[in-house]
Amino acid sequence: MLKIAGLSKTFHAGTVNEVRSLRNVSLELEPGSFTAIIGTNGSGKSTLLNAIAGVFKPDSGSIDLDQRNITNWAEHRRAQFIGRVFQNPFAGTAQDMTIAENIAIAMQRGRRRGLGRAVTNSLREVIAERVRTLKMGLEDRLDNPIGTLSGGQRQALTLLMATWAQPKLLLLDEHTAALDPKSAAKVAELTREIISREQLTALMVTHSMQQAVDLPERIIMMHKNEIIEDYQRERKQRARVPDLIATFDRVQKRELLDEGVAEMLRTQYV
Repeated sequence: MLKIAGLSKTFHAGTVNEVRSLRNVSLELEPGSFTAIIGTNGSGKSTLLNAIAGVFKPDSGSIDLDQRNITNWAEHRRAQFIGRVFQNPFAGTAQDMTIAENIAIAMQRGRRRGLGRAVTNSLREVIAERVRTLKMGLEDRLDNPIGTLSGGQRQALTLLMATWAQPKLLLLDEHTAALDPKSAAKVAELTREIISREQLTALMVTHSMQQAVDLPERIIMMHKNEIIEDYQRERKQRARVPDLIATFDRVQKRELLDEGVAEMLRTQYV
């Protein structure tokens, strides 16, 4: 389904602001799989999602989606195959438009758009039926501007819109991080339900170790812009939050040791 091979990216190369953001990242996702990416701040998690979405072109490597090489495709062209939900509940929607209008626009992603009436009576019934699955009572508020909703309600609708057309790949970028604990738990459960029901292939960036353990079938751990651990199958089933934290601790201790050895060698040979 998704195949990433040798992906690397350096921003502002050759300047004092040079930042190496991805280092030879390779990853394959099976159709219908749900994978989480975890890692410290600046480890390359969101950068990897941006590369897949087409926000920038990699310096090297390739990205294949559903047997199509999309490495050089523009972001808008990839959007017909990729759904995405961001951390900010207000991203990806038009706050002054109604719930029904926002969903009607989302339904047209990747299709030719005309100038006809956006929300017909029949379409309204279809929208209400799908919104009802969120179990938030929003099917009775389809004429409300989406900007008047709470962050949790809006994020649930954004998730629904991103998956409406059953994209080849769903990207979730810290999509519960800005929500209160109750709303985050609700959206996380909806995420599990929708991915399972629609049999979607999903890649989720999260800082929540508990979400990483509870929701997906696989966990990728990134550090310093490369993949360092891959929890799959039995290893993933056995993984618990303390295991993930212990792995982070080992990596950090190893780095401190390496830096200490390097400093000692520098001192000896100066």
